[in-house]
Amino acid sequence: MNKITPQELNKNPFDLIGKQWAMITTKSADGHVNTMTASWGGVGVLWNKPVTYIFLRPQRYTRELMDASETFSTCFLPESYRKELQYCGSHTGREVDKLAICGFEAVTLDNTPVLAQSEIAITCRKLFRQKFNPESFVDPSIDAANYPNKDYHFFYVGEILGVYQK
Repeated sequence: MNKITPQELNKNPFDLIGKQWAMITTKSADGHVNTMTASWGGVGVLWNKPVTYIFLRPQRYTRELMDASETFSTCFLPESYRKELQYCGSHTGREVDKLAICGFEAVTLDNTPVLAQSEIAITCRKLFRQKFNPESFVDPSIDAANYPNKDYHFFYVGEILGVYQK
């Protein structure tokens, strides 16, 4: 993969995240790599740094690993991996090795696990984490529509360390 600057990324983030889906990838302290599918998130500038932001439900295994890790990656795979992305979004890494089942290989870039099959991979260093507070919803219909089980997302901001593309 070739390293480019965040400003050189010429893909539409709405298509990448909302339609193509992202694979949030991180590892445990003992080196176990896990990935999950995400269709909520974004990229931008915050605190004078290029950043990504992602959202993880509290029950997700990736959230546990994210909290114990300093870095994570946001990977985007070709459409030919749609079936694997669906699998990774509906199964937990607590019970199965999703990478092995899906035939994914993890490589390390910027001391961060990245899926080798990625067309684009963004490595990030965690800067911020906060759990959604239901009292903060200005529009209460968002809470009602998205959190019937009151399992509010954790919001993470990561400084972009590197952007890689094939």
